[in-house]
Order: sequence, then structure tokens, then C-alpha cells
Amino acid sequence: MTADGCDLLCLDLPRAQTVRAALPEARVSRARATTAQAFADPMRVRTASALAIGGELCVCDLAWIVGAAPNLVSHHLRILRRAGLVASRRQGKLVMCRLTTHGATLLETLSTWSEGDMSSPRTEASPMLVGGQEHSDGAALSPTDPAVRALTVIHGG
Repeated sequence: MTADGCDLLCLDLPRAQTVRAALPEARVSRARATTAQAFADPMRVRTASALAIGGELCVCDLAWIVGAAPNLVSHHLRILRRAGLVASRRQGKLVMCRLTTHGATLLETLSTWSEGDMSSPRTEASPMLVGGQEHSDGAALSPTDPAVRALTVIHGG
């Protein structure tokens, strides 16, 4: 068994149907993924963090703060702006940037995330379908159970 998959093909049908019905549409998931990808680069996270700490900053200040060339910082800011995470305005010859509310919220979420938050074990006992038969959560299944034998053959075990 790996930590990422079950040893046995099973389906908690009532729970799975409820979760599936509550999922966002594919287009919404794509939009969310695009927004999340804006923070997929350490330089963009550092730049956004600098804006979170410093408030509104010009690109030149941001470049010095994060230790990168102004044109590189401008490139990353453009990606963050397209994702709706940063807003900018011109002030004479300066371009002033700030995090949007959405950007600040997403950055805060990333800042408080830890690897331990990734697990979400099943918490309530509910019936599962195993090989088309209903079983209680946590019930021991015998290797001689026809559903277990069928799945063993399917999975090559």
C-alpha cells in the first residue's frame, strides 16, 4: 500500500455523491488553478510578501527589497496583476504596486499553511461499496470475501 492509494477498491457512495455534487464546475477550477499558479514562483511569493509588509511600493523599491533586477520584478508583477493578486497605478514616472484584498488573503493562506494540514482522514463511519457490496467503515474483510478476491485479481495481487 502507498500513502496515496487504497489497498482495496471501495466507494463510500453517499459521501462521494455529496462531495461530487458540491464540486465547483471545471471552468471555476481552471480559474482557481490559474490564480494559484501566480504564486508558483518563489520570486512572486517574495514580491507579494514585500507588498504585504510594505503596503504600496514602487517597482524600483520592490526590486531592491527582493534583490532582483527591476525588469524581472516587473515581469513577476505582471503575472500577479493578471491573476488579480496585485494592482498597480502610475504616479508620474513611478509605477506603484499593492496587493489586492484577494492577493492578501491568498498570501495569508499560504503563509499559515503547513504540510501537516494536507491530511484529511475519514472521520465518520458510513457504508462503503466494495465490489458492489456494502460494508461498514472499518469492518474487517476476509480474503475469502468474493469482493476482495475479485479486486485482488483485478489489481494483480
